[in-house]
Amino acid sequence: MSKTKTIPTLDPGARPRRVSRRTLLSSVPALGGLLLTGCSRDTFVPPMVRGGLIGIADVLTMSTNRLLLSGQPLAREYQPSDIAPDFPTWGQTNPRDEKYQRLLRAGFADWRLPVSGLVERPLSLSLDDIKRLPSRTQITAHVCEQGWSAIAQWTGAPLLQVLNAAGGVTSGARYVVLDTVDGWYEGIDMFEVVHPQTILAYRMNGDDLPIGNGAPLRLRLERQCGYKNLKFLKSIQVVDSMADFGKGTGGINSDWGFHWYAGV
Repeated sequence: MSKTKTIPTLDPGARPRRVSRRTLLSSVPALGGLLLTGCSRDTFVPPMVRGGLIGIADVLTMSTNRLLLSGQPLAREYQPSDIAPDFPTWGQTNPRDEKYQRLLRAGFADWRLPVSGLVERPLSLSLDDIKRLPSRTQITAHVCEQGWSAIAQWTGAPLLQVLNAAGGVTSGARYVVLDTVDGWYEGIDMFEVVHPQTILAYRMNGDDLPIGNGAPLRLRLERQCGYKNLKFLKSIQVVDSMADFGKGTGGINSDWGFHWYAGV
């Protein structure tokens, strides 16, 4: 019998925490100790550490950010008056995949999201199933690596609620891999999974998620760059390693040379 680990729920009403200069300076020795001892390595080190200075920079950037964010503060949330009147669509805006187009024409009535891997009860969720889970609405900034940003309101099910609907993750679970209709994938670690603002969004600015923004379901990972926020989700798999996905770096963007941890 597998050992089930229910993912802890964080307080969704927690206020963002301001990081002082003293906190930053006092964190440096602690960071060094963590790296030397290997304590909670998954929280502080990418799935694959690249060679040379870029690999060192990856580890130092991720480790420092994670140490400062250890209290799981929220990304800044905005007022309705801050919402951008025209939110850009970027990259893929309407997948040519035949199955996707068929589901789109039917209003996604038969669309399903398989949840598999290291969960107690693998399952397949309809869009209505996901909408029946506890939801969260947040107004946040999307920061694109291409140099633009825009604010929108997103409503969806926290990712941890989806995993807990599958009975929780089992022993050895380290990453959640999300695949998309257009062949993209990203792995995120449990530190981000349990964050209350990590949601699978099905509404944008009060309406159903538009096609150009990833309908029927997209990831919102509010503390990381736009390229981590996958559109057109197709499946979720919980795994103990990213070695068998792409080049083993943890996601398609890091396979292409981008940082796996893309904190903003």
